Amino acid sequence: MITGGCGFIGTNLIGKLIERGDHHIRVLDNLSAGTRDDLARICSYTEIPPIEPSFEFGPLSSGVQLIAGDIKDPETCTKACKDVDIVVHLAANTGVAPSVDNPRSDMEANVTGTFNLLEAARHNPVKRFIFASSGAPIGECSPPIHEELAPHPVSPYGASKLAGEGYCSAYFRTFGLEMVVLRFGNVYGPGSTHKGSVVAKFIRKALSGDVCEIYGDGFQTRDFIYIDDLVEAVLKSVCNDVAGETFQIATSREHTVNEVAQQLKAILEGMWIDMRIRHTEPRQGDVLRNFSNTSKAAELLGWQAKVSLEDGLHRTIRWFVNQKQTAGDRSLKPEA
Repeated sequence: MITGGCGFIGTNLIGKLIERGDHHIRVLDNLSAGTRDDLARICSYTEIPPIEPSFEFGPLSSGVQLIAGDIKDPETCTKACKDVDIVVHLAANTGVAPSVDNPRSDMEANVTGTFNLLEAARHNPVKRFIFASSGAPIGECSPPIHEELAPHPVSPYGASKLAGEGYCSAYFRTFGLEMVVLRFGNVYGPGSTHKGSVVAKFIRKALSGDVCEIYGDGFQTRDFIYIDDLVEAVLKSVCNDVAGETFQIATSREHTVNEVAQQLKAILEGMWIDMRIRHTEPRQGDVLRNFSNTSKAAELLGWQAKVSLEDGLHRTIRWFVNQKQTAGDRSLKPEA
């Protein structure tokens, strides 16, 4: 069962699972970001009302099951986890800015929602629980981030993700629920239509002729990971026997926002697309430097990122341009 399965990471994960076969897949999503159409682009699915008293998997050929429901509702979580072996918990209130604007909403989705799912997993019982976290729980530190650093979250988002990590640890040690925490870097790639992070946002704005705003001086750094690499890490954590562990899932490479913006600008200019950049005020809750040491994931999960930033940006821009051309915009040129 994949929460947030209609979203960017979820649909990419489902696509890979379908390619590999031998999986029954259930999606729980409140459709606040991803949509039914996003899921339909990846697979056929059957929608089941969340108020149904029971859920039964049909034959594998019947496709994916979708429950349009919210993780903040305990009953929905309990029903969605019925007959499930593994939960991949991707659904969340994401990003620093929304958590600063509305800390309570962030807490309700990320803390209460995660608690509801862990309880549902415990009572069904689910064998394994994969929790999508981020580097935000660590907060401001001298990078690279690694799993043994003491957390000092800067933003409410970081605090809510830290609470989720804590509950996962407690349910593993107290109730024996196998869990793996994956701290994602800044993920980007094809399918990120609704994503508000820097790569997807800048591409969308450039293609629409809008100005791309960089918060502060642009020298803040992040670890940008391509979606295929991240999905492979999730699959490794699902299939590996390792449990009760936290892993940094990123590239171990540090890039400034300015650097990423300039790479995007160069690629887009080769397609006769102008990318205008403007610097604005720094954003509350942002950390200055953020990249990860991924050696633990390499050692215990047998995983490491493979796609370079340059290659990943090219692939992502091509996907966005193809989507725009499919929608009828013929003004875009192929890469020079």
